[in-house]
Amino acid sequence: MALGVLRQLTRIASVVATVAVLACPTLLEAATGQSGSSAKRPAAPSAKSTTKKSAYSANSARARRTALARARATALARSVRDAQTPRFKIDEFGQEVPDVRAEAAIIYNPTTREVLWSSNAESERSIASITKVMTALVTFESGIDLATPVTVQLSDVSHASTTYLRRGYQVTVDDLLNLLLVGSDNAAARALARVSPYGSDGFVVRMNEKAQVLGLTATRYADPSGLLADNVSSAYDMAQLIAYAAADERIGGVMRKASYSTSAGKRQITANSTNQLVKTGDIDVLGGKTGFISSSGYCLASLLRLPQTGQQVAVVVLGAKSNASRFWETRHLFNWLSSRTKALVGTGDAQAQEQLQP
Repeated sequence: MALGVLRQLTRIASVVATVAVLACPTLLEAATGQSGSSAKRPAAPSAKSTTKKSAYSANSARARRTALARARATALARSVRDAQTPRFKIDEFGQEVPDVRAEAAIIYNPTTREVLWSSNAESERSIASITKVMTALVTFESGIDLATPVTVQLSDVSHASTTYLRRGYQVTVDDLLNLLLVGSDNAAARALARVSPYGSDGFVVRMNEKAQVLGLTATRYADPSGLLADNVSSAYDMAQLIAYAAADERIGGVMRKASYSTSAGKRQITANSTNQLVKTGDIDVLGGKTGFISSSGYCLASLLRLPQTGQQVAVVVLGAKSNASRFWETRHLFNWLSSRTKALVGTGDAQAQEQLQP
């Protein structure tokens, strides 16, 4: 009997324990050795909330890019409008004269060697690719045959910045001269110096010697391309140089080309002029050369012809603020001079020339 009672009590105890465990899951976790903290971890974000957050970020990024693009477009439009508007000031003689935004500029009469107007024309500045005008002069004066074949080398194209050439291309000296003056090709400048009778180093020496012969006292050359900031000159010197070089039809004729095409084996090369005045044709351009590196700003040296009298004038702009502004500054200076010439043309050439002096 006692044994039966014991068995009954054991069954009752087992039932009570089972009920207790089911009522308190933590007891089961303790019994099985599991940590209660794992059951209380926060649920991972749902796919829906993640998608919503990503969509919001993408929309914000697009909005920021759009706003930035609009701001840049507005700034560019404002800059263009500003460049297109000529500015004037009253000088010490009470005359209205140009008020250029560029660092230096000049209007020069190469026939009389007179300065018709200037601003900081004697200050020395980097001239960038206007250097190539002297490169062309020295190449022609070297007497090298323009039909001479040239194989482009790695040293020509390495870090050349602007070039239509590649290592191994086979072209002629004439091709290189056209690429030099039309497309402002830096590798072409290096190749011309390399194959010249002087060699690369001797070519630069000859460039400086030629500058001395021409009386360009503020001009010094460091390389034939203009990539180095050590190529320096003044607006006054560059006005004399562009007038001298463009008078040589071998150079002036190339400068007036809107584009130049040639081939290197099976490859076609087409270089477009960097001179917008040549492309638009709104001014009679006899010759011109652009230039830009960060230390020089945007530069342009031009030999132009006045429509009323046919008089040639050199207009040089150095250190303009943008690519467009160097062309507009040149137009403004040319138009200012042209308007004065038109007003005075009935007084006779000699008297008109005298009154054009600032």
